[in-house]
Amino acid sequence: MVLLSKPTTEQFTYVRNNNMSTTFSSSIPLVDLSKPDAKNLIVKACEDFGFFKVINHGIPMEAISQLESEAFKFFSLPLTEKEKAGPANPFGYGNKKIGLNGDVGWVEYLLLTTNEEHNFKLYGRDIEKFRCLLKDYKCAMRNMACKILDLMAEGLKIQPKNVFSKLVMDKESDSIFRVNHYPACPELAINGKNLIGFGEHTDPQIISLLRSNNTSGFQISLRDGTWISVPPDHSSFFINVGDSLQVMTNGRFKSVRHRVLANGINPRLSMIYFGGPPLSEKIAPLPSLMKGKESLYKEFTWFEYKNSTYGSRLADNRLGNYERIAAS
Repeated sequence: MVLLSKPTTEQFTYVRNNNMSTTFSSSIPLVDLSKPDAKNLIVKACEDFGFFKVINHGIPMEAISQLESEAFKFFSLPLTEKEKAGPANPFGYGNKKIGLNGDVGWVEYLLLTTNEEHNFKLYGRDIEKFRCLLKDYKCAMRNMACKILDLMAEGLKIQPKNVFSKLVMDKESDSIFRVNHYPACPELAINGKNLIGFGEHTDPQIISLLRSNNTSGFQISLRDGTWISVPPDHSSFFINVGDSLQVMTNGRFKSVRHRVLANGINPRLSMIYFGGPPLSEKIAPLPSLMKGKESLYKEFTWFEYKNSTYGSRLADNRLGNYERIAAS
């Protein structure tokens, strides 16, 4: 059994146990990337949910399973071995602490850059296979992210088609990769509580691609604030609209608020690719989407916004500082 450094759950946050936190939703938008209507379905999903599930994505299950297996091997190591890859500052191995401002969760993780030279300097045990699998997987995630972003642009009828994807493809793209491991928490199976594994938040980047094993726990918030559970599907990917994409579409697409609840029986492992722009990139509503409308957001660089997220709590409305106040 894999344990966090202090397995007591007293220090963590619980949420009220209600029907919506345990019932799976059947309303999650589904997009088949092989179908011609994918671009229109993506736009509608981004407008209504800021979130959707993709199938026929072209990523071989064998590659996914191999990386998942290597990740589980890492997290099964003794804590003293894993801590050699930390502390996360921000990259490396982290345990319970999320960020720098007091957020905690029932989670341990690896946070990695897309710069291969930086990622493995702290590992000393059978790293080559893990390194190669990660490199190939991150490349596949970037390509899928760009394909989806191009479909978004097509669905929005804006040119050039790569207006979003060029930021992720840029050699200076500030993209990151995260592997989260949520150990099973047997105490929950006894007391029936819902323990926060990763607290509610939005992703600050442009787009996030999430894949997990078949353990439940992932939830999204609807526009009315209702939380719904997303049925796990290890063969599919789930796509989050990020804050930067919300700004670039002038609020037409909404970044999705999401969280993870710990599981009382099975461990959960998720792998997330966060597609970000270059640090110097100016983020603002695209003129092609304005059509006489007022901009809802002040222009900022990704460097500025990224730094502001480091200075905030997970649940904070980080875009609030960049919203334009309507004249009275």
